[in-house]
Amino acid sequence: MKDKVAIVTGGGGVLGGSIARSLIEAGVKVAILDIREENVNNRVEELKQLGGEVVGFVSSVLDMSELKQTREMILETWGQIDILINAAGGNLPGATLTEEQTVFDMKIEDFERVNDLNMNGTVYPSLVFGEAMANRGEGSIITISSMATYSAITRVLGYSTAKTAINIFTQWMAMEMATKFSEKVRVNSIAPGFFIGDQNRNVLINPDGSYTERSKKVLARTPMGRFGDIKELNGAVQFLCSDAASFITGVILPVDGGFSSFSGV
Repeated sequence: MKDKVAIVTGGGGVLGGSIARSLIEAGVKVAILDIREENVNNRVEELKQLGGEVVGFVSSVLDMSELKQTREMILETWGQIDILINAAGGNLPGATLTEEQTVFDMKIEDFERVNDLNMNGTVYPSLVFGEAMANRGEGSIITISSMATYSAITRVLGYSTAKTAINIFTQWMAMEMATKFSEKVRVNSIAPGFFIGDQNRNVLINPDGSYTERSKKVLARTPMGRFGDIKELNGAVQFLCSDAASFITGVILPVDGGFSSFSGV
């Protein structure tokens, strides 16, 4: 991994920041992309304190023109792009149903925005930065799937449809890169289990710090009996991006404490 060049979209967020930090610690040069300038600057300063090489760009994953300009600046800085981590994404309150709502109460505008951010926000960077990898004949793209793609999880229709689209996009791009460009351009995905973060804290943790009923249902379906630590995703990402995974492409790798493999019975 040492001296490879990685791009982390959504690098100002919790997931992207954790992955970026682990890459820096592995000797990787990291470019942070985020739409929020303050988050970009804070993350770059944080990572620089680790002694690694890092640059930051305010760039939207939904703007192909911005992404292409960013690609050229990264190539001018480091001469190559080896890794793309598609960590940008998330959910919106209007696309998440309450216990009392039905699907007919969902805000269609938020449903569309969630699909746009998660699906196109992964497709566009993969096309822009993946082209540089294809031209060079080497590289690794990582997308972020979800447990919401394995079976129907209540309340999160928009997030579920978007992440399911990412699964087939991952497999499709893996096929395209290997058959038309190079076997050394690989595309894989990680499917995180349940981690407590800013976006889902209110549905998993009560104001008094106790677990909600939704949390109890999740843990009952998780053989390890606990939520994941965000750092526990880093090893899977590094493995899939490294030469140790040179014959692995098109996989969706669960990092879920066994949730996806357990029937609950």
